[in-house]
Amino acid sequence: MPLKASMSILVVDSSPTMRQSVKKLLSNIGFKNVKEAVDGTKALEFINLSLEENTPVEFIICEYQLEKMNIIELTSKLRNSPAKAIKILLMTGDSDQQKMMQAIRAGVNNVIVKPFSADTLQDKIAKIFNQ
Repeated sequence: MPLKASMSILVVDSSPTMRQSVKKLLSNIGFKNVKEAVDGTKALEFINLSLEENTPVEFIICEYQLEKMNIIELTSKLRNSPAKAIKILLMTGDSDQQKMMQAIRAGVNNVIVKPFSADTLQDKIAKIFNQ
């Protein structure tokens, strides 16, 4: 089953340029329902609101280091909540294997290293959703 273009995706990064770049790549791949958040706290607020409105976020692409709440804290909160099924892709410009393993242990589904192409992003998403 191919991934649906309407899948609800949240891009979380402190850089407006990076958020826009990832949104453009997702649009080029064919995804139409992409929102953004500037930090972990805003992401959690958006996710909780999406659950209340019965329009749950299905996939998150998130930078490792965020203001107010990093990816480890955000993932831990999500994995212990009604939003525990959300798939999470960590994007990082840091090749620190220890940080990546820590994120995976916390529940991140996969890791992508910046910079990345639309093809690489599409491959990572397909792997996460077993496509």
